[in-house]
Order: sequence, then C-alpha cells, then structure tokens
Amino acid sequence: MEFSFSDRPWLPHPPSPISTPTLSLPRQRGRELGENGGGEVGVKQQHGNVTLALGLHVPGTFDKIIDVDACLLQQERGNEILREVKHCAGKSGLPPYGLKSHEGFWRFLTLRHSAYLDEWMVNLVTSEMRTEVVLPLAQRLTARFPNVKTVVNNITARKASIAVGEKEVILSGAGTIQDRIGPSSFQISANSFFQTNSLGAGRLYGKVVEYAELRGREIVLDLYSGTGTIPIFLASSSRRVIGMEIAESAVLDARRNCQENGIENCEFILGDIRENLSLLKIQPEVIIIDPPRAGMHQDVLSRVLEIGAERIVYVSCNPATLARDLGLMQKQYHVSEIQPVDMFPHTYHVECVAKLSRRR
Repeated sequence: MEFSFSDRPWLPHPPSPISTPTLSLPRQRGRELGENGGGEVGVKQQHGNVTLALGLHVPGTFDKIIDVDACLLQQERGNEILREVKHCAGKSGLPPYGLKSHEGFWRFLTLRHSAYLDEWMVNLVTSEMRTEVVLPLAQRLTARFPNVKTVVNNITARKASIAVGEKEVILSGAGTIQDRIGPSSFQISANSFFQTNSLGAGRLYGKVVEYAELRGREIVLDLYSGTGTIPIFLASSSRRVIGMEIAESAVLDARRNCQENGIENCEFILGDIRENLSLLKIQPEVIIIDPPRAGMHQDVLSRVLEIGAERIVYVSCNPATLARDLGLMQKQYHVSEIQPVDMFPHTYHVECVAKLSRRR
C-alpha cells in the first residue's frame, strides 16, 4: 500500500457528521484532506509538533487525500506500522511535503507484505537525506514489529507525485523481502513492480501460461517484465525468454530471481522498451505484454505489430486501455478469449488476460 503525506488538513464545508468521502478503495476509513481553501474549512490535526496527515488520494485529484488510521485492505500489522510512522513523523518537527508548494520533508510511506513469509518492507520516501531522522524511526519499527524485515529510505526532489526515489538508502535489513508465487520464490526491492496479491497472482500467471500455448521450442518476448515473474513461469516450457524492463532495480531483481530458482534460459534487457524493441533482432513466436495502467505507448504497439508474433498474451490492470489497444491491433490479431481475474478484492479494479492470435 502507498500512502501520501499532506501538510494542510481540511474538510468540505459545511462538514457533515454522517457523510463519508467517496474512495476508489471503498473500505478505507479516515478524513478528507487537501492543500487549499476554495470553500473548505481548515481542520487543524496535530500529531506532536507538526500538522500533518497520512493517507490516500481522493480519486481524480492530486492535492487532496484521505487521512487514514487504518486501511482494511491490508493486514492489521500494516495499520500498526502506518500509525507508528504517522506518530513519529509528527514528532520529528519536520513538515510534510506540500503538493503545491513543493517544500517539506515527508513525502510517502509505502508498505510491502510477503504473504509467504509474513514479512514487511517499509519504504520511507522523503525529499532529502536526513539519516539522523529516519534511522531512529527504522530502529523503532524493527524493534516494535519483529516481522518488519527491512526499512529503506528513498530520496527524491522531483516535483512529480511518484513514490520512487532518485537515491535509496537501506536503513535496516537487506533492502528486499522474499515472496512466493506458485513454486517460485522472488526477491523484491522497494522500487520494483510486484503483484500485491501474490496468492491471486498464481492464478493470473497460470492463465498466461495457458494462453501462451508453449511447446518447449518457442522464443518468448516479455515486455514490462518487472522482477521476472512471468519469464520464470514460462521458462520451463519455452526455449528462450527475453524480458524488457525500464527499472534497473527490477532487472537486478529479475536476474537474481532466475539464479535463485535455477532458471538459465531467461535474459533481461534494461532500458526504454520503445528504444530496445526497435533494436530487437530475433523473431519471437510469442509476446507477453503486461503494461502499466496507461497501456502500451503508440511506438511500442506499432513495433509489436511489425514483429508479427504468432501469439500475444496481453495482461492488463486497466480494461479501458486494454480495449483501446486491442482495437488498434484487431486488423492483424484475433482476440479469441479474455479472462478477468479479481486481483483487488473489495475494489472496482480488475485484472484481465487476453489471448490473441495472428490473422492469416
């Protein structure tokens, strides 16, 4: 789960004692917060020496969040960590980062949980390096919660509201946690993509294997390969798997995960997929596409059509961009089946796996 800090709490005017804010994750509880007036009444919520809030963005906004004390989508241990970080951040005397002023220290809190080992990773995202502030917090968290196996500090001065650091400092532990999907284990670092629902991911990737229809002799190209989960799932039934990924930490995780799982026929190419795909010299029989919510970039989609693989398996977390991309591919590919997978219970989000075959 990813939570944002805010520096100016507020409630809609007039505040209603029975109204609750509308959320994309409907089982949160908390209060609505934002950055400026515009008809709202300011609410001062003090945590120690600093006025701050820690919570989730209001849908469709960048400067309003819901201050939460608990998220019912995560285990209670995660809520305990959330409250402890909020308390300590307030006591630190350092202000939260303002989404409009672009000043302040505390930016994000990201929590990762391993269902396999019941381990937690705490990622504190700040605007600058202040080890004298975050190191005592890390020590407090690991002392109070024994299954917090690692705490990292990602530092970024970028104005964009993205919880990815330009620099990472490991405060406690190894900087990674281990989780398991099916028979394979994976090391996960703070900035690498990994499915939050690891139990559901086994079902999802099983459907990818089914749709790929591999017979052991195919070359598979996996776009947006992340920490190597899909390539590792496909390795035993293919001749060679090539993954492409832009995040360096994810590629390092993917290579390490292949070593730990005894996989020798996977390789990973680091860099912008738009550039690397144009340099690809091999002809894959199968392409796996698992893009972010925005779907495929137009240049990537055009190059995929030029490659003309026999089969494509498209994994999507956004049915709208999936429909858009499939519409652009329909002249060359037939969509034979789409399987939704409920990876995000208690929310309206759904993952989909589409099976495409090249038209003759």
